[in-house]
Amino acid sequence: MEHSTEILYNKTEVYCSSVHRFGSDALLLARFCPPKRGQKAADLCSGCGIVSLEWHDSGHRGPCTALELQPEASALLAEAVAAQGPELAHITPVRADLRAYREGEGSFDLCACNPPYFTAGSNAARATARHETDCTLEDVCACGFRLLKDGGRLALCHRPERLAEVLAVLRAHRLEPKRLAFVKNRAESAPWLFLVEAQKNRKTGLKIEPDILIAAGAAMYGKH
Repeated sequence: MEHSTEILYNKTEVYCSSVHRFGSDALLLARFCPPKRGQKAADLCSGCGIVSLEWHDSGHRGPCTALELQPEASALLAEAVAAQGPELAHITPVRADLRAYREGEGSFDLCACNPPYFTAGSNAARATARHETDCTLEDVCACGFRLLKDGGRLALCHRPERLAEVLAVLRAHRLEPKRLAFVKNRAESAPWLFLVEAQKNRKTGLKIEPDILIAAGAAMYGKH
């Protein structure tokens, strides 16, 4: 499959296409919720696999399921994993619909998702990635709850205008928000993204973390 290649700090390669590529939001999500080295993790709506690959680049070596509906995106990750040898064999690209996925339910330590942000779209592939045509916030939270063990973590990134809705849907699925951070271009700017981490079946107690600043290099990768 024709692709371009992006290279992360520790030389992990990410394969991208004109349709299936990654933005700073997914990269920031991966850095917000790194799994411990041997933990079992799931990258939901994985696209080209940037979250799984950034986790690997940062030292994760536990089982990692990269769940993606679109075959072209899943194939890009499969090619990247195969091309980089046995060290990446712990990442398993799975082409499946998260609304029906149940393999390993109740066994994951961490799930992360960069979900569709909007509610309508036209271009089919980009609509699936960016709009809630095949995957709603409710679907993501329901899948996260199914897959996670008790106390396991679900991390999401989303637009600030939907913050109240995201927190409400998480709690409706017994996923208690525990960490919240806002992403800004500069300290004086309004946030354009937030990152939230929730735990399955845990008590209330939300920690607001310092703002993440793009101008400070938060979304940089590769050699600089």
